[in-house]
Amino acid sequence: MTDANVRIPAAAKDRLAQVAAAEGLSLRSYLSRLADEVLTPAERAERAEQARQQLARWTGYCPSPEEEKALDVELDRRLARGAA
Repeated sequence: MTDANVRIPAAAKDRLAQVAAAEGLSLRSYLSRLADEVLTPAERAERAEQARQQLARWTGYCPSPEEEKALDVELDRRLARGAA
């Protein structure tokens, strides 16, 4: 495996090293594990879509984006009224 150098502030490196040590890992191992576990924006969007589809199969409820927006507006209105 080829190594790479990444320039980050010393405070960030020290914090990551502390977290890694607390988990019994070297900083290198911790960062490798983190890179394997963190999702890219595309992966997050794909998982969100899969979750929406699964929910629709389980519940039969699958609002359109327009319906979701209208529901958000209504919720915001009710929350504002309740806070007043």
